[in-house]
Amino acid sequence: MDEFMQAAIEEARQGLVEGGIPIGSVLVIDGKIVGRGHNRRVQKGSAILHAEMDCLENAGRLTAKDYQRAVLYSTLSPCDMCSGTALLYKIPKIVIGENRTFQGPEDYVRSRGVELVILNNQECIQLMRDFIAARPELWNEDIGED
Repeated sequence: MDEFMQAAIEEARQGLVEGGIPIGSVLVIDGKIVGRGHNRRVQKGSAILHAEMDCLENAGRLTAKDYQRAVLYSTLSPCDMCSGTALLYKIPKIVIGENRTFQGPEDYVRSRGVELVILNNQECIQLMRDFIAARPELWNEDIGED
């Protein structure tokens, strides 16, 4: 498996250990991880700290040219909020661990010119399936469902 998706999975596992939702993300520029994060909504009492948002926040301020040559890795298909942030900064490629347990607006993101690579990674799928079975109320809160 790709080292960058492995780093995102490590982030997801860290989130689970912290009592949060097991979704992880890394931002890669020129073959180097410049930001990493995991879903920390529970840990931080945050409305917006999905894994991708945490990752981008941890990468700090970057230039438009930096984002335009970046690859965003996420263990789960990015939601509307996280997809919108990737579109805003014109990140050209998103590598997604899995989109079976949740699928964000992938068709729209593709229509805006972003390359999506879906890995259907079994470890990512199992992490989410186990979490959703154990904590359905927390998962529903995270995606804005009743």
